Amino acid sequence: MMGDMGELETSEFVLIPASRRFLIFWCGVLMSILGTLFGQSAAVADGRSAYDFSFAELRGGAPLPLSQFSGKVLLVVNSASKCGFTGQYEGLEKLYETYRERGLIVIAVPSNDFGHQEPGSAEEIASFCKLNYGVTFPVTAKEVVSGDTAHPFYRWAKETLGFGTAPKWNFHKYLIDRNGKLVDYFHSTTTPASSRLIEAIEKLLSEPSGVNPSAEKGGETASQ
Repeated sequence: MMGDMGELETSEFVLIPASRRFLIFWCGVLMSILGTLFGQSAAVADGRSAYDFSFAELRGGAPLPLSQFSGKVLLVVNSASKCGFTGQYEGLEKLYETYRERGLIVIAVPSNDFGHQEPGSAEEIASFCKLNYGVTFPVTAKEVVSGDTAHPFYRWAKETLGFGTAPKWNFHKYLIDRNGKLVDYFHSTTTPASSRLIEAIEKLLSEPSGVNPSAEKGGETASQ
């Protein structure tokens, strides 16, 4: 009897018309898209901003809350010391030096997620960044930036911007406006000298801040 039932179930499945299987497939695709859209809307509607998240400083591990950069434009970049894109540190430092006085803060988040290309200790990472690229912008402690165990900021960023916007390799970039709103992302292949990235940064720098200027704190307090 069990064998007969199994044969019957298999036959019924095989006999489903192709048009019906096609409809079932596309209904599944549509539900997935709607789920992503509604999930994104919920993430935006929950009222959180980048200021609700905190990292730790690379040296010493002191808290590095993003709220201390209220009123600044933030460029958050997951980095690695042994990657083909590691040379972008130089361009990021140049961006920081060029736009710092206007309110840009670059924040590097070392991660060993992709290709195990950030295996070093905090001291090794700090020395590498300083000696090779003269990095003066804030660098956080090493973090997981992808998957279910990613740092809360990265999980929030993925939920906020939607499917396909999470880091897929080192030197993925998130751009945050003066009010802590996550506004855009840039893939690893977008260099710090890219006109698209620079135009986006300049646009945000030209916009007024909705925060109290007296509450702002500069990047000096978060130096390595």
